[in-house]
Amino acid sequence: MSQFFYIHPDNPQPRLIKQAVEMLNKGSVIVYPTDSGYALGCKLEDKNALERICRIRKLDGNHNFTLMCRDLSELSTYAYVDNTAFRLIKNNTPGNYTFILKATKEVPRRLMSEKRKTIGLRVPSNPIALALLEALNEPMMSTSLILPGNDFTESDPEAIQDELGKLVDLIIHGGYLGQQPTTVIDLTEDAPEVVREGVGDVQPFR
Repeated sequence: MSQFFYIHPDNPQPRLIKQAVEMLNKGSVIVYPTDSGYALGCKLEDKNALERICRIRKLDGNHNFTLMCRDLSELSTYAYVDNTAFRLIKNNTPGNYTFILKATKEVPRRLMSEKRKTIGLRVPSNPIALALLEALNEPMMSTSLILPGNDFTESDPEAIQDELGKLVDLIIHGGYLGQQPTTVIDLTEDAPEVVREGVGDVQPFR
């Protein structure tokens, strides 16, 4: 059965954040809150944890995973970004956006889009997610917790425990969240393309 941490949504307890990061470092799959509902996360290089996430969500090889980053300091390591794209990302993070970028060789092949060699990147504004990323000191592999047959991200951590309590190692209760998806912006070409209009304002990318 998974562990269940109640973490304050505005002032995350450092002791619990540290315990969660220790679990990630040992290969755990965790459920944690973001600004667009709950997500599944694991260490970037952890193949076994990634395979577990794929089984939970019944994902195929074409799924675009997301790198959750604490800020833009890791951006150039994992993605090719020109000056225009960098300014757009900098001006709109942290926030409710997922940016699709061309991946560098530092991104494990199984995480990038097979056909396009792209990766999604986010800098969340959720305090718990940011605290986890700060303590982890590297990006986290992440995907929205949308269960098979559902259209929306899970928002109720107790319902998640009922559904996934035996399939994940840790569920972080960070409150009952909205289910608004991020706005997805493709920055792989010269001009930004709005792939999905979500809660993030699309005007800066028109």
